[in-house]
Amino acid sequence: MNATSLSELMDFARDAARAAGPLALEHFRVKIQVEDKHTRNQYDPVTAADRNVERYLRERISERFPDHGIVGEEEDNKTGSNRYSWIIDPIDGTRAFISGMTAWGIMLGLRDDEKPVAGIIHQPYINETFCGSAEGAWLYHQEHVRAISTSGRQTLKDAILYCTHPSIFTNAEEFNAFERVANACRMMRYGGDCYSYCLLALGSVDLIIESGLQAYDVQPLIPLIEGAGGVITDRTGACAADGGFVVAAASAELHARALELLNQ
Repeated sequence: MNATSLSELMDFARDAARAAGPLALEHFRVKIQVEDKHTRNQYDPVTAADRNVERYLRERISERFPDHGIVGEEEDNKTGSNRYSWIIDPIDGTRAFISGMTAWGIMLGLRDDEKPVAGIIHQPYINETFCGSAEGAWLYHQEHVRAISTSGRQTLKDAILYCTHPSIFTNAEEFNAFERVANACRMMRYGGDCYSYCLLALGSVDLIIESGLQAYDVQPLIPLIEGAGGVITDRTGACAADGGFVVAAASAELHARALELLNQ
């Protein structure tokens, strides 16, 4: 990656995401004002934590890499002269955040000519940071770091399936397809937002199926899942970088079985 290596870029992203943690925690589990952006005719909450974290990350990136582009959820995109750009989802799981649940995270991703190549998900309340790229996937907790990998599970009957909420599906056909897979799995649970994908990379969850995702919801997650040995695509098996209907699995075999049942 030119003069700056991928590992150096990931070190920068990890440090920046972790440094943004206190800005989010100032507003967590306290009384805060919640606004409704009402995106796509749905309740879409946003808080000062979302805005403060994104603003801080934009400043860090612009200071260190002024020629890189920036795409964030809360502010306008910045076009850079370099082929690299950063994706910011300042609080992925704002509904969990305002509910006092810990299933949210600060997400920062790096793209190389539109291809997601690195992803950082930081959960500051429990002090966990998940990092992934083509070089692998790691979990940083307290002062410890370890390589992580998916469970490698291959069959639906043995799989644990997660989905943030049934309302995430945009129509009845999508939900019915999801239920076909859910009924074939050993267990399914709702909840998790970005943290479910972290658990998939860790080997605790085997399959995630969701819809209605935006690009910033999924792009930082793609390098993490793939770096941990998993597979993440859209419903057709194509790249999931644009969001929409997303299927993430612990193995290629499990992913293929899920797609087959979804598209039955």
